[in-house]
Amino acid sequence: MRRQVAVIAATGGEPSPQVAKAATQSIPIVFTANGDPVSTCLVASLNRPGGNMTGVTIFGATLVAKRLELLREIAPGPGAIAYLMNPNKPDREIELRNLQAAAHALGQQILVVSAGSESDFDAVFAALVQQRAGALLVASDAFFWDQREKLVALAARERIPAIYYLRGFTAAGGLISYGNSLNDMYRQAGVYTARILKGEKPADLPIIQSSKFEFVINLKVANALGLEIPPKLLALADEVIE
Repeated sequence: MRRQVAVIAATGGEPSPQVAKAATQSIPIVFTANGDPVSTCLVASLNRPGGNMTGVTIFGATLVAKRLELLREIAPGPGAIAYLMNPNKPDREIELRNLQAAAHALGQQILVVSAGSESDFDAVFAALVQQRAGALLVASDAFFWDQREKLVALAARERIPAIYYLRGFTAAGGLISYGNSLNDMYRQAGVYTARILKGEKPADLPIIQSSKFEFVINLKVANALGLEIPPKLLALADEVIE
């Protein structure tokens, strides 16, 4: 702010965009976010953001039904599927409601567990083992992304099949992921930053809803868990890590 930069790229998801917005109402901001930037009061509307902010968002919450479907195909055990959520995320209920509706339609039992800090993880996974959860679906949340190595290590230790919302989880040793491409998201944020540097105004640049998705399977982890991935899913995968 003191240097009066030409534009701020507020990336990495929450709370970066919120912090940037609180700092300035004049310097242009291009953000990357997860969720609806209108409901979280970042912008006035998707088509005409208004103010000094625009950016790219992934609607991770809307893809949770697809993740549930994929997880059931890969780990069709009899136990409940656990859903790990962050109680500190303001819009956490949106994804949870979408999951509960999808689970109800499929007749799938869901066990909701919460972790708001790294110190909660051991107790959460101990509870999953005690309650014999058949699989785990991790919410789309920047906090879990930051803790991905810890999460995938615990899932491996307790031999719990899990699905995540970004490719980076499977690259770190997770079983499967389905969600938006971060590379594509950052590319689009870079394009908007360049357009603003050339004179365009954030208020006139519609919010981009990232629409490039990645389905990634870590076959090495599947083999370690004794899971046989259906051939049709291997054929659908954008990437198979061997």
